[in-house]
Amino acid sequence: MVIYGLLTYEDGAVMIPNHELMNQYQELFMEKEELGYIHSLAAVSKKMLEATLAGDTETMEQILKYAHDTESPIFAYSSEAELAAVVNLVYLAARDCYRVEREDKAGMGFVDFIFYPQQAAADCLMIELKVDSTPQEALRQIKERNYALRFCGKLGEKPKYTDRILGVGISYSRKTKEHFCKVEVLGAGS
Repeated sequence: MVIYGLLTYEDGAVMIPNHELMNQYQELFMEKEELGYIHSLAAVSKKMLEATLAGDTETMEQILKYAHDTESPIFAYSSEAELAAVVNLVYLAARDCYRVEREDKAGMGFVDFIFYPQQAAADCLMIELKVDSTPQEALRQIKERNYALRFCGKLGEKPKYTDRILGVGISYSRKTKEHFCKVEVLGAGS
């Protein structure tokens, strides 16, 4: 698949080379039950996105815990990098309607995940991760560092996004092995 350009290989990792192929793979994964695990993962990630947009933190926490418990190697389980890998996995379906960026410049810093909607009238998402802290602390960081400016355009530009901007705080406790989530409307894009 690498030789035919369907995948790329760089620095020891195989990746999907562009957005169009990502969409094709994702469509295949969502439709074909015979793909087993991949089909199930795509369905769960769709449920995660829906729960986030609805502010259903209980469902979000359940999905995160299950994915973290089943997908993470025990020696790396408690790191923020591993939590970020789990978040990337559980939001796989978001790539159908968002351009997902990791550690993107926003306001006065870098937000852990930012979801740029492909439709101007869709909700914008910012996710901040915290280990041994609270989702409220993650949301406080989003607000204090003014990450939402990323969706407002540059000085003199008309905002590209017109619907809600949602801040999502996700935390994980190394001691209790629990995940906590909070979703808050930060404002509107226009």
